[in-house]
Amino acid sequence: MQQKIIILDFGSQTTQLIGRRVRELDTFCEILPYNKYPEDDSDVIGVILSGSPYSVHDPEAFKVDLTRFIGRLPVLGICYGAQFISHTLGGKVEKADSREYGRALLETIDLSNPLFKGFEKDSQVWMSHGDTITAIPEGFEVIGSTKDVKNAAFWCAPGTDSSLFTLHSSLSKGIWAVQFHPEVFHSVQGTLLLKNFVVDICGSRQDWSAASFVETTVAELKEQLGNDRVILGLSGGVDSSVAAVLLNKAIGNRLTCIFVDHGMLRKNEFQQVMDDYKVLGLNVIGVDASERFFADLAGVTDPEQKRKIIGRDFVEVFNAEAKKITDAKWLAQGTIYPDRIESLNITGKVIKSHHNVGGLPEEMNLQLCEPLKWLFKDEVRRVGRQMGMPEHLITRHPFPGPGLAVRILGDITPEKVRILQDADDIFIRGLREWGLYDQIWQAGVVLLSSVRSVGVMGDERTYEHPVALRAVTSTDAMTADWAHLPYDFMARVSNEIINKVRGVNRVCYDISSKPPSTIEWE
Repeated sequence: MQQKIIILDFGSQTTQLIGRRVRELDTFCEILPYNKYPEDDSDVIGVILSGSPYSVHDPEAFKVDLTRFIGRLPVLGICYGAQFISHTLGGKVEKADSREYGRALLETIDLSNPLFKGFEKDSQVWMSHGDTITAIPEGFEVIGSTKDVKNAAFWCAPGTDSSLFTLHSSLSKGIWAVQFHPEVFHSVQGTLLLKNFVVDICGSRQDWSAASFVETTVAELKEQLGNDRVILGLSGGVDSSVAAVLLNKAIGNRLTCIFVDHGMLRKNEFQQVMDDYKVLGLNVIGVDASERFFADLAGVTDPEQKRKIIGRDFVEVFNAEAKKITDAKWLAQGTIYPDRIESLNITGKVIKSHHNVGGLPEEMNLQLCEPLKWLFKDEVRRVGRQMGMPEHLITRHPFPGPGLAVRILGDITPEKVRILQDADDIFIRGLREWGLYDQIWQAGVVLLSSVRSVGVMGDERTYEHPVALRAVTSTDAMTADWAHLPYDFMARVSNEIINKVRGVNRVCYDISSKPPSTIEWE
């Protein structure tokens, strides 16, 4: 039986980071809404409670029945999770005199406690909370303090007798709680803390790896799909490409891939991707539907409307091609774990409209297959390498489903796409030539097509479009910082775009981070 850690999500922006850190310890974990703890937890070895934007005193604050697992499984509460444990079990949580946010040092640490095994004195941690725990529950002990936060870390040891635990009068497993965020980069020994919890305390075998995933998933796909035929929509991106190779290993030529060109891919990308798929031995049908997409997008400037039109047309074009494969019974998608988490938040509201998550068009009458649904992006890349895929396919930057349509501010025309493709090609090629591409999470060019700026070329006055270069660094796209590219590189790229791309006379660089900005402009 595969072991797993359950992470109960109370709405923190860094819950995914907790998941990534656990996976980096070669341990499978599942992020679930706070109120969806599984009925059968026989494969669960530990539970982590995330942070939250709420105070435990808010009427709408998320609450979980701790008696489902506390005392029976090791539990780690992080920030709100720690405050919720304290508040629920008889401790005291009060509004802090001032918001405790930023770097702090653990000036007092119980180095004998298994959670802090290997820690250094004055270890830096990251605080982010408006409430603070002023009294811990009966039976708990403080194991870490900062200058301003006495109860920065505390625990209840296994075997503690307490009337607080209605289902378990004597704890067989311990409870740990920290008011800081070990999952973030600024908590210097945060990964060690999580390792101590996941591996030493929970007893993870650390057997979750790319190799084990490929072996297990191929076997599961063979059993799930049998002799059925499967259709997969390819985008040219990492996720759908890895999904295709994984399925190809399982069912071979019973997989048919469809790659729709909506006319807003990068320069020459359609043919390059088709050539790559041929090398991989995939059975791919390429469909050039660019004329239809351009016609339906004519005059449309609203970003969400663009997405809806492209999504609708893509489904219709894809369905028309898929119906030709009359014996297909499954539709495969390259949906990955963050897509599923982001598409439906813990309040049940859809927060991203462009993920292929949640169902299929009824008229297709196909079952859904999502072989990557448990993987984070970096894990998808490791699986691709494990299967021997070409590195340039594995390291491709994320690219929006609507393509360059959401990088053109204003209406879409073939000429504007041509301008953007040429500028984007110079930027991306430059990143590769300068050895910068793999340091960047995502990069591209934005065309401000509804804006014109004055310039001078030769002796002539010009009145053409500005473009904005965008390059960010990130680990998971939940947060991102603008990439600090070399000035010499920026000067070279700017000069080449202005000299070679007809229709552009000004180049800017976007230095905004996420949050508050998003990675894409639309």
